[in-house]
Amino acid sequence: MTKALFLDIDGTLVSFHTHAIPPSAIEALAEAKAKGVRIFIATGRPRILINNLTSLEERGLIDGFITMNGAYCFVGNEVIYQKPISIVEKDSLMGYCDRFGIPCIVVDQDSICVVHPNEQVDEVFRGQLGVTVDIPAVRADEALARVPYQMTAFLNVEHEQEVIRRIPRCEIGRWHPAFVDVTAAGNNKQKGMDEIIAHFQIPLSETMAFGDGGNDISMLRHAGIGIAMGNARDQVKQAADYVTTSVDDNGIANALRHFQII
Repeated sequence: MTKALFLDIDGTLVSFHTHAIPPSAIEALAEAKAKGVRIFIATGRPRILINNLTSLEERGLIDGFITMNGAYCFVGNEVIYQKPISIVEKDSLMGYCDRFGIPCIVVDQDSICVVHPNEQVDEVFRGQLGVTVDIPAVRADEALARVPYQMTAFLNVEHEQEVIRRIPRCEIGRWHPAFVDVTAAGNNKQKGMDEIIAHFQIPLSETMAFGDGGNDISMLRHAGIGIAMGNARDQVKQAADYVTTSVDDNGIANALRHFQII
C-alpha cells in the first residue's frame, strides 16, 4: 500500500507550457491526501525559487520538501538534512566557470546569485521555468564567499566532461540541456527520499515517485514504484516501473488511478 508520493516539479507536477499545475493533478493529490497518503516535493529548485506550488500549499497538501536535488530537506520549519559542497570543489568549479565566462548560479541556505549571467540564463529561468525571483549578479570571489548547497553551471557536454574530472566529490545531474546541477557527493533525490521516510517512519516499499528528468532517475529506481511522465526522456522512462501520460495530459491523475491510489 502506497503511503507517500514524491513528486518532481518542473515537467512532472508543473507544465513547462503553462507554468502551472494541471487542475486534474491538484484534485487527484487532494483525494490521495484525504485517504492518508503523504505528499512530498522532490526538486532541483532551492526553496527561494519554488514559486509555483501555491495551489497545493494553500490547501495544505504538502508534507515536506527535498530541494536542491537532495542537498537540503525540510519539513515545515525543521531542516531534517543538509550538506553543502566542499570548499575545494566549489573553488574548482567556480574557477573553471570564471576562466571561460560560463554562467554559474550559486545557492546557499537562504539566497541565490549568479556569476557571468547572460541572455541564456534569463531565457531558461524566466522564459522556460517561469522563475520570478531576481537572481543578482556577483563577481566570482563574492560567490565563493558563500556556502553553496548547489551550483548550477551552464556547461555544454564537452565542458561537463572536463569539469567531472575536477570535482570528483560532487554529484552532477542534468535535467535541462542548458545546464547541470552540482551538489556534494551523495546528495541526490534518492538520499532525500531516505531522509524523509526515516523522519516519517515510512517503509521504502510503500513509496511512489514521479519524475521526467535525468536528476529523477535515482529516485525512480529507489522508490517502491517509480513513475516516468509521458514527456520524460527515454532514459528516464527506462528507469521507471510505469510510464504515465504527459504532465499536460493528466499524467499524475492517470497514474494515481492506475495504481488505485484514488
